[in-house]
Amino acid sequence: MNPFHISLDPSKPEFWIAAGLIIFLGIVVFVAKAPQMIAGRLDAQRDAIQNDLDEAARIRAEAERLLAELKAERVEAEKQVRDMLAAAEDQARAYEADAKARLDESLARRQQLAERKIANAEAQAEAEVRAAAVDLAARMAEQVLADRLAGAKSDTLVDRAIPLIAEKLS
Repeated sequence: MNPFHISLDPSKPEFWIAAGLIIFLGIVVFVAKAPQMIAGRLDAQRDAIQNDLDEAARIRAEAERLLAELKAERVEAEKQVRDMLAAAEDQARAYEADAKARLDESLARRQQLAERKIANAEAQAEAEVRAAAVDLAARMAEQVLADRLAGAKSDTLVDRAIPLIAEKLS
């Protein structure tokens, strides 16, 4: 016997089970409107899922836009860093050239000062040597004249001229 075969005989319990099931399904479908309710819930769930998908797409688009902005900002920041580094290197070279120029100028001034000091010292030493030579020459001339005149008669003019020669030679 087929287990899915339903007999239409009202004396059999299977008939009443089938009739009860049909009545129950009729109540569920027509009175409780279950298919419409299920369809409504499914539609609401579909709408919620669609809203979530739309929101996700919007968020993704915004994230992509922000990513593009950040990439552009990063590129700009890298360019600014390169420009700043180049400017800093140029400034460092300028400072280096300026410092070198100042050092060269300072060394030149110090060399000129040292040369002037040496020239002054040489001039002073030369003047001292001349003064000593003049003094020695005057003393020697005085001695020679004194020795010559000691043997000869003393002349007042010569005696007066000897100290004047020493003064003139100084």
